[in-house]
Amino acid sequence: MKKELEFYQTVERSINKKYRKQLWNPFVEAVKRYELIKPGDKIAACISGGKDSMLMAKLLQMLQRYSEIPFELVFLVMDPGYSEANRKKIGENAKKLNIPVQIFESDIFAVADSVAKTPCYLCARMRRGHLYAEAQKLGCNKIALGHHKNDVIETTVMAMLYGSQLQGMMPKLHSTNFAGMELIRPLYCVREDDIIAWAAYNGLEFIRCACRLTEKSSVDESASKRLQVKRLIKSLEEKDPGVEESIFNSIHGVCLDTFPRRGEHFQQHTRRLPRHLPRV
Repeated sequence: MKKELEFYQTVERSINKKYRKQLWNPFVEAVKRYELIKPGDKIAACISGGKDSMLMAKLLQMLQRYSEIPFELVFLVMDPGYSEANRKKIGENAKKLNIPVQIFESDIFAVADSVAKTPCYLCARMRRGHLYAEAQKLGCNKIALGHHKNDVIETTVMAMLYGSQLQGMMPKLHSTNFAGMELIRPLYCVREDDIIAWAAYNGLEFIRCACRLTEKSSVDESASKRLQVKRLIKSLEEKDPGVEESIFNSIHGVCLDTFPRRGEHFQQHTRRLPRHLPRV
């Protein structure tokens, strides 16, 4: 008689079989292409409780089991002031997926709530800082975050439209404040729609936005801008399939020689111009 699989085993099988092409292969591609994991690494997989970080944790767990590269994992959950329901949901999902999480407390939501301007920016910076600090305390040299391919694409477009700069989201990043620490993004090549499909297939429900600021107020400006960009890119993709991939590939093919520079020659030249130029 065939042994009945545990729920977490059916989830793993769905990753290995049904969603191998959509999830496992691009995950492994990112790990190899950007050299995200090296022998002897101790990685803190940072779990917020959403679909992305939970999938990332499961993929890293499976990779550790099958990979020839030896590395350690810690599954880290920071409670920045979650509601009781959200914290309970995170624990239940971690148990379902057989992910042994370690939870630590912080007061980030309370601090961010007391700031009138840019609370979301402050919250993001503080969350990352706390994660680095806790991971370092546990002997980790890397933290892994669950940003996926669509996050990369949307951030690139947002930086240009609203930040007046050409800026991408790096697959790995050395910390400037925590010596020897590095941030990696293992879902860098995984599409969000495929994550959503995987979760639905397995009947998994994850927390969405757990921020208490957005619970008691309208959606913050940065979130609404991101939603606008998400919709814009989706509409372009529907008309011309391949637009998303082109944006993603563009950050790998930057031609610096085609960008203007404010060099010394330019500054010297402008000094010679008359103060009042004639109208053309």
